[in-house]
Amino acid sequence: MVRRLLLASPRGYCAGVERAVETVERALALHGPPVYVRRQIVHNAHVVRDLEARGAVFVRSEAEAPEGAVLVLSAHGVAPAVLDRAAQRRLRTIDATCPLVTKVHAEVRRWAAEGRTIVLVGHVGHDEVEGTQGEAPGAIVVVETIDDAEQVVVPDPSRVAYATQTTLSVDDTADIVSVLRRRFPLIAGPSRDDICYATTNRQQAVKRLALEVDLLLVIGSANSSNSNRLVEVAHAAGVEAHLIEDETEIDERWLAGRDVVGLTSGASAPEALVERVCDWFRTRGVDEVAEMPHVVENVFFRLPAELRREVPAA
Repeated sequence: MVRRLLLASPRGYCAGVERAVETVERALALHGPPVYVRRQIVHNAHVVRDLEARGAVFVRSEAEAPEGAVLVLSAHGVAPAVLDRAAQRRLRTIDATCPLVTKVHAEVRRWAAEGRTIVLVGHVGHDEVEGTQGEAPGAIVVVETIDDAEQVVVPDPSRVAYATQTTLSVDDTADIVSVLRRRFPLIAGPSRDDICYATTNRQQAVKRLALEVDLLLVIGSANSSNSNRLVEVAHAAGVEAHLIEDETEIDERWLAGRDVVGLTSGASAPEALVERVCDWFRTRGVDEVAEMPHVVENVFFRLPAELRREVPAA
C-alpha cells in the first residue's frame, strides 16, 4: 500500500508556457472571441480545452484562419514561410514563440549565412523542429539518435554546426553531440546549451526523486516532448514511470506493493492537475504528501509587444 506521495521540484509550467497561455488569454480579452491559434499553443490537452471553452479556435494551418483574423502562433515557433503566408491573408499575427526557441532560430540563421550545414538534434515532425528547419531548409539535416549522428553525411565536414530542440533528454543529447564533435572536430555550436532551463531542471528533479521512490507518475500529454523525456529519465534511473494526462489515467495495479510514489509534471501541465492527482491519492488513504526541497525558478518572459497594453475592464 502506498504510504507517501513525494512531489518533484521544480515541475509544471515554465516561463515560455506561462507566456504562451497568457498570450492567448490576453488576446481574447483584447479582441474578443474567436481568436485563432495555429496548432496547439502548448502540448497539453487540458490547456487546449480550457482555451477553446473561452473562445480560442485551434487550426492546423494559417490557411484555416479567416482573412483578417487574429492568429496566435504557438510557443514552438514557426518557419518564416508561415509568417509570409499569414501576411498574404492579412492575418493579425501574435507570436507566442518561446524566446529560447527564438534563440535557436537566430543561431540557425547565422550558421546558414556562414555557409555551414546545420545538424539539428531533435524529433522529426515535432512542431519545434519543423519551425527551426524552416529558417534554413536547404542547410539543415535532422538527427534523432546516436546512430543517426554516426551516419550523417555533410557536404563539407569543416563547415558544420549543430543546434538542438529545446525539450530533449539532457543526457541523450550530450551523447549525440559528443559523437558529432568527434566526427566533425571543427563543428560550431551554441555558446550556451539549447536545451532550455526548465527541461534541464525538471530532468534533474526526476533524478533526485528516483532515489526516493518506487514508482513515478508524470503528468503530461502524449505529444509533449519534455514530459516524455521525464518518463525516460526515470526509466534510465531504474524506476518504473508512467505518463498520465490526469488522475483518471492512473491504473491502481501500478501501485501494488509500492511504498513511496513520486509525482511530477511536464513544463506544459498546469499545477491544478497536480492537485487533482494529490487529491486522488488522499481519497485512497495516502495522508503523507510531501515536496522535495524547493527549487526556485525566477525566469520571466514579457508578453509579445502587441499585447503590452491594458486589458479592457470586463
